[in-house]
Amino acid sequence: MFINLEDISIIEALAILSASAAGGLRVGLPLLIVVLVQLERRDIPLFPSLHLQVIVGILISWSLFELVGNKRLMGLRAIQIVQLLASPIVGGFLAVTVARLLAVSLSPVWLLGLVGGLLALVLKLVQVGWFFRLGRIPLVVIFIEDLLSALLIIFSLKAPKQGGLIALLLLWIALRSSTEWRRQHLRGRKGHNADNPLP
Repeated sequence: MFINLEDISIIEALAILSASAAGGLRVGLPLLIVVLVQLERRDIPLFPSLHLQVIVGILISWSLFELVGNKRLMGLRAIQIVQLLASPIVGGFLAVTVARLLAVSLSPVWLLGLVGGLLALVLKLVQVGWFFRLGRIPLVVIFIEDLLSALLIIFSLKAPKQGGLIALLLLWIALRSSTEWRRQHLRGRKGHNADNPLP
């Protein structure tokens, strides 16, 4: 039922974390890179029922929209919603796909995908939280996220140790942010109750 940790090395675990984190930052770009890697290795297509040209075209179009659409607030909101809904699916999918590319034999596979999807969802939830708290994300931060997404998926295959450490750092930042937001919320409620005591 559960993943046997003896069947996976630390490096392979870091690679899977790196791939999952990439799915938590962006949707199109990491999927596009994985498809291109599979084409280079002449691996089994990700979606056998669709033509590869169609898959690549869709992913290129969405990757460009993720990059360009962030310049306007309406486009940024639409992208955030789509990424939030798709991030657990993409994160889990990337985790399973990278594990297969690295010839990691784990069972059950769905549990590996679940862990990857949860990591991607946590990172995306914190991104959305920062978006609503700040009102608008600076373009520099958006470009850094694009770069990190590409680096994480590449590192998962070429330099899993570095990619995994970056993924763990991002997870730590996400957890710290959510903890601080909860503290601020609790302090705000206490301050409100102090200013408006019950009769």
